[in-house]
Amino acid sequence: MDITLLIILIILFCICIVSIIKIYFLKKSIKEIESKYTYILNSDTNNIITVTSADKDIKKLTNSLNKELKKLRNQKLKYENGNQELKRLITDISHDLRTPLTAISCYIEIFEEEKLNEKQRESLKTIKDKTKELTSLTEQLRDLSTGIDKERKLHKEKCCINNILEETIASYYKSFKIKNIIPDINICEKKIYRNIDKDMIIRVFENLISNIIKYSDSNCNIKLNEDGKISFSNKASKLDVITVKRIFDRYYTIDNIKKYSGLGLSIAKQLIELNGGTITAKYLKNELYIEIILI
Repeated sequence: MDITLLIILIILFCICIVSIIKIYFLKKSIKEIESKYTYILNSDTNNIITVTSADKDIKKLTNSLNKELKKLRNQKLKYENGNQELKRLITDISHDLRTPLTAISCYIEIFEEEKLNEKQRESLKTIKDKTKELTSLTEQLRDLSTGIDKERKLHKEKCCINNILEETIASYYKSFKIKNIIPDINICEKKIYRNIDKDMIIRVFENLISNIIKYSDSNCNIKLNEDGKISFSNKASKLDVITVKRIFDRYYTIDNIKKYSGLGLSIAKQLIELNGGTITAKYLKNELYIEIILI
């Protein structure tokens, strides 16, 4: 074999070996960058991407990514600060609105006991209805401001679901009476204990009972079975199967059933899930059934 050809082959072989080694280390560096970039994006850290490669292009790419990560952190910080400030502002406004609304409601009750003519009573009823609407909107505003933080720390403790449900229902006795609703309550004798955040579960029960009182077409049923399943049901002729499938969506509303959806049930779902449970809704024979299972 010609010596020149042999030398060329050896040089080409060496180039191939060097190229393979370089490609190997480039791939290794890219994997390093991908792994660290993913980790930094998915965690709350101020770390930067570092690589073992001495390749200039790899280092340049790493520096560019670190600059973009820094910008992203700054934007995230601004967003979180702005979001918290907005929540505080909305909370303050909702609290400021609730005080005069409570006073107005008290005055309305006083005027209802007075001797009024038909026109005055119609006007008073209009004021009362509008006050209720505004109170409902204020409650939704409060729910919007508080929201649910998925990283919120739970204060779990062993609680008796029977007692919580009974106490919550009892607190609405007067409201049931005013609306002429006779609840059919079936709470099993067996004590059901679950490791839960009590305040969260009370809030869920209050939300569901409040919705029943406000929007039920007739009487309602509240049950706690021995297997721990909690169910709320009431007549709801304005709903339909398609609507109920989306009843827990945060912003899903339509004109004739907007009272059933929106923020309240969405937050109820999030609270139940934070406690490791499930909440579902179904619609059968013009009745809305909401079932909760706490594990």
